[in-house]
Amino acid sequence: MNQAVSLSPGWRHTALQYLELTKPRVVMLAAFCAVIGMLLATDAMVPARILLAGTAGISLLAGAGFVFNCLVERSIDAKMARTRARPLPRGTVGVTQSLIFAGILGGIGASLLLAFVNALTMWLTLATFVGYAVIYTVLLKPATPQNIVIGGASGAMPPVLGWAAVANDVPAQAWLLCLIIFVWTPPHFWALALYRVEDYRHSGLPMLPVTHGSRFTRLQILLYSVLLLATTTLPYLIQMSGLFYLIAQLILGGIFIFYAWRLWVDYSDALAKRTFKYSIEYLGLLFAALLVDHWVDAWLMTQWADWFGRAAGPG
Repeated sequence: MNQAVSLSPGWRHTALQYLELTKPRVVMLAAFCAVIGMLLATDAMVPARILLAGTAGISLLAGAGFVFNCLVERSIDAKMARTRARPLPRGTVGVTQSLIFAGILGGIGASLLLAFVNALTMWLTLATFVGYAVIYTVLLKPATPQNIVIGGASGAMPPVLGWAAVANDVPAQAWLLCLIIFVWTPPHFWALALYRVEDYRHSGLPMLPVTHGSRFTRLQILLYSVLLLATTTLPYLIQMSGLFYLIAQLILGGIFIFYAWRLWVDYSDALAKRTFKYSIEYLGLLFAALLVDHWVDAWLMTQWADWFGRAAGPG
């Protein structure tokens, strides 16, 4: 009994090392966006089977992509203060174990999507995995300072995957959610890159603050934040949402632009950190507002239908 107790901390530590490879906080954000896509795809309740299996499958494949990312970038991570404590640079998890772990996660995730959701969602999620793990991590990230712009397409896919899980289709509204995350990604990530610029300089990665300097990067963040405000207005313009979302979107976008403007005129690392933190909060609150608006509209439509039904009478 004592031996089992003494071994348990080691097992917990090993499990945590493997969990860390999956970048769980980023997986949670991807899962949140996927669930938003599911809930927006229908006015009814999402079937529990789709909600649970879809979220699990998408999350597992996302985790597999992040494990592969950590594997490919282990030598780069070892040079950066932010990432040198990750399991692969420290050697607490080996290359072979990481490959097997990624394969298991990806295999289970794809199987769940195929068996309990639909083939479209599985293939789209697998394509997202390839886009992130191969096209972005292997090809784009070490080659161009526009890596996060081009590669952001794969990171913007979760709401499309969630929508496909429920509707077995990907209409324009789903791609609009993808577009919002696509435009959000560069100012979000460049805020981080600004205060981690020395890390990226040591790593050899051609991140925008390294190749073009702080002032140019800050200008890009400001321009993208304005573009983001315009992009996030589109759901209202195409009647995908109502006034509640529009008001929330304008307030949230205005705060984002305010942060970007302050970065442009009076930069500090502390402000860049706050901007990065707000960008994460911004995305969550924006999608939450879109969801609340959707539910309010669905409830109002139900009330109007009931009222007209009663007014028309039994005949």
